[in-house]
Amino acid sequence: MSDVSAPLGVPVARATSGLVATGRMARRRIVNTVLWGIAGLMTALVAIPVAWVLIGVVRKGVAGWHWSVLATTTTSANGGGLANAIVGTTVIVVGVVVIAGIVGVAGGIYLAEFSGAKEGSIVRGASEVLAGVPSIVLGYVGYVALVYHFHWGFSLLAAWIVLSVLCVPYIVKTTEVALRNVPTAYRDGSEALGMPTGYALRRVVLRPALPGIATGLIVAVAIALGETAPLLYTASWSDKFPTAQLTHANVPFLTYPVWTFYNLPAASAHRLAAEAALILIVMVVMLIILSRIVVARTQRHSENSGVR
Repeated sequence: MSDVSAPLGVPVARATSGLVATGRMARRRIVNTVLWGIAGLMTALVAIPVAWVLIGVVRKGVAGWHWSVLATTTTSANGGGLANAIVGTTVIVVGVVVIAGIVGVAGGIYLAEFSGAKEGSIVRGASEVLAGVPSIVLGYVGYVALVYHFHWGFSLLAAWIVLSVLCVPYIVKTTEVALRNVPTAYRDGSEALGMPTGYALRRVVLRPALPGIATGLIVAVAIALGETAPLLYTASWSDKFPTAQLTHANVPFLTYPVWTFYNLPAASAHRLAAEAALILIVMVVMLIILSRIVVARTQRHSENSGVR
């Protein structure tokens, strides 16, 4: 009897296990659907207000748009155009990319490749603390130290230094993470081939990390592009184009009319504020496009570049 009943229990056990597996799979599908729904809801809660603000800014900027705003400077009566502010913002951003890029990339390379555990923890902690300091506090410190104490006055150099200090922690972090994501086999292979450390770093290790490093630099550009408080304390404002003078020369920038002109009673000031906001949005969109191009071109050095 046992020989006959044993085989009969096998299909029953298999059917029971199949029903259990089906039930588990159904529960997983339900949980997955619920979680995707929550994720979509959270995304909508973030995206809808952003889209609402962007649409409002674009509508106001386009409504009173005049192409002359790109070719004329701002007048003392808050009229004219924004050519001086566009040039000033470009000069500020380029300087920040150079200064913060050199310091930040060098710091990230040091943390990822050369620092010990103790030194690395100290530098990382200092970088994280610096990243948490409000930008207006850095602006005030820059005003007290650079503008007042060193007698530089409102100047381009003061704006560069304060914004670079603000951007360096992000570049350091992204550079370190990008370098640590490079496979250890790359370093071991370079050492086995007898490559000098500096040559291996430049030719073998840095190339796969270029997308991450480029991302850090682009984040720095975005921060420098959208900051207002540090520039109010260090660059002030000017109706003229920026000059080659690094100190004792006010510098115009696009976020100033957005912040200041909108509160003035003149209709021309409101128009300039809306147009400045629209120009900033266009510059950010161009920055995003540029970032995708840079990452796509640098990604070809990655070992996963062929994986889609």
